[in-house]
Amino acid sequence: MMLNTNKNILIVGLGLMGGSYAMGFKKLGFKISAIARRQETIDYAIENNIIDEGFTGPDPEVLGKADIIVFGLYPQIFIDWIKDNQQHFKKGALLTDVTGVKGSVVYEVQSALRDDVEFIAAHPMAGKEVYGVENADDRIFHGANYIVTPTSKNTPEAIEDCLEIGRLLGFANVSVLTPEKHDEMIGFVSQLTHCIAVTLMNCCDDENLKNYTGDSFRDLTRIARINDKMWSELFIMNKPALLHQMHRFEDQFDRLKAALLNGDEQTMREMMQISTTRRALFDKK
Repeated sequence: MMLNTNKNILIVGLGLMGGSYAMGFKKLGFKISAIARRQETIDYAIENNIIDEGFTGPDPEVLGKADIIVFGLYPQIFIDWIKDNQQHFKKGALLTDVTGVKGSVVYEVQSALRDDVEFIAAHPMAGKEVYGVENADDRIFHGANYIVTPTSKNTPEAIEDCLEIGRLLGFANVSVLTPEKHDEMIGFVSQLTHCIAVTLMNCCDDENLKNYTGDSFRDLTRIARINDKMWSELFIMNKPALLHQMHRFEDQFDRLKAALLNGDEQTMREMMQISTTRRALFDKK
């Protein structure tokens, strides 16, 4: 399947991420249909030229004409939605997603899916601390990372098409990982960081805290404004990998704590030097 603009794209789940995908594809000239729970969501997206048409349920005709379907649903809802509605998919349709955990999703979806339809998973490493189509903005993809997680069930053509979606939407770096390696990495760079931010905000209940903080605290807790339903589900679905990363963090935190207790300035400085060197790799030249 070549990703030219005569392909019909359907977005299922028109929140921040689904809306941003729709916006990006629309600017490229694709016709965009969408399915969302609320009519208000559909109305807003049409009025703001994010989509061409929208529906509040899985209309068989709409599903039957979609060449590419992007799922912006919570993981378990996504799995159930595939099982309940796949009979309406167009033969040869390409399915992809934005789900933040893969191992517990990809294999179940692929096992349940018809043989004449292909699901190739992806994870756009982008977002905001706000939600809903009202906050959709395809510029969040520009300069961000995009990960495709194929399995042995995926064809080279589908993998390339999924990679091309990332390139077309403006992601700066497009990578391929196994679902297992993805979950290991995401457990560290995304889920653990959210755990740390949440924990920090639970450490102090001083209502005047905002009057005392500087940029360091605000930067470190930016992601503490969190969608509790979605993130708790993601944590549980990636529990082994996330717990492994939490243990690694505890080990390093305990090492720093012991150095402080013992007045071991050398160890503290060595840890800070490693931190500085590794963080410098993220800075744009």
